[in-house]
Amino acid sequence: MKKLKLLFLGISLFLIIPAELFAQGFQVNLQGQKQSAMAGAGAALILDESTLFFNPGAMSFVDRNAVSGGISPLWFKSAFNQSGSDMVEHVENHIATPLAVYGVWGPSQSKWKIGLGVYTPFGGLVDWGNDWSGKYAVTSLDLKAIFIQPTFSYQLTENLGIGAGFVYNHGEVDLQRALPINHSDGTDASAQLVGTGSGYGWNAGIYYQMDNGLAISLVHRSKVVTKLESGDAIFNVPESVRSSFPAGNTFDAELPLPSTTTLAFGYHINDNTSLAFDVSFVNWEVYNELAFDYAQNTPALEDTRSERNYSNGGSAKLGVQHRLNPEFTIRGGVAYVLTPVEDGYVTPEAPDADRMILSAGLGYEINQNWELNASFLYESIFERTQTNLETGLSGTFKTHVYAPGISIGYKW
Repeated sequence: MKKLKLLFLGISLFLIIPAELFAQGFQVNLQGQKQSAMAGAGAALILDESTLFFNPGAMSFVDRNAVSGGISPLWFKSAFNQSGSDMVEHVENHIATPLAVYGVWGPSQSKWKIGLGVYTPFGGLVDWGNDWSGKYAVTSLDLKAIFIQPTFSYQLTENLGIGAGFVYNHGEVDLQRALPINHSDGTDASAQLVGTGSGYGWNAGIYYQMDNGLAISLVHRSKVVTKLESGDAIFNVPESVRSSFPAGNTFDAELPLPSTTTLAFGYHINDNTSLAFDVSFVNWEVYNELAFDYAQNTPALEDTRSERNYSNGGSAKLGVQHRLNPEFTIRGGVAYVLTPVEDGYVTPEAPDADRMILSAGLGYEINQNWELNASFLYESIFERTQTNLETGLSGTFKTHVYAPGISIGYKW
């Protein structure tokens, strides 16, 4: 019975993890290479067809039909020093691959545009290994959230545009961790959650261009509640307790992805140089409580509920771009992001803290139709010492994120 209680405790802690994975450090801000080169700023600049994501209200001002595709390989480098130990543990070297594909079209001289975007605003790939000190919290994670967004934009006047898009989310998650009970050969028991889900939301924006070169944008991306249905709950446990964790068991859960509201300013200093400043508010308070429902319950495997108590977060981003000549444009940016994760809720899946972002990039117009853009974004997630209230894992995390990226676009 004691082993059963320990195992149930470990599994209960494991099951609260998935919703955290869609939050914290797994919000991916790599939806456009030009904006990534400016630390994510640019919602009030008409840079290219990626305005479909950053501000649908500005999409109708894109002067040509266009398609583009890009990828931003992402390295998540985190280190952990457990309290009372001199040993520093690191995640394994894996690369996540956030993508962004956009297409915008409208008749020549029309006041409207339609578009389609496919991008990954949430995701992550983390592997701490099977024998690290926090293995009972998590060993590995593979997470993808892919948004598909058809969008319509219309110019109300020569200076004012509005737009909105419908969002469909396809989510995938694969989480693994060790359990605090041993097989007869001394190896750890383990648990794995594997599932796919879907959710719906919207993205809308207003864009206004003043005559003095200043542009203002207001953008809202709605909350998207992702429903995981019939996900696989796989338990590799000793024979003595296997009947308490039925084979073929499934679970349902709802994982809310928070809404974001952005107020942005763009200013054209001259024909070659532009500034961008974005301030965003992220409604992380949707994480009040997480609940998971098993298809098959046993005395040791009950449905779980857990308080998360997230606070709201936000960010400020400043970017600049300068055209060196008709072919080359350089960009740079800096940002500061406030963590929504309160003390006691920091986890190794996303060891979050306030962070500083630095970025740079280069654009090259091959000819009047083809364009290449590249960026490099670096995030320093500040060192944070915590004891998790759910798992008891205690220590200091320090994380760096490296994200180079490249895209190619075609205009006609």
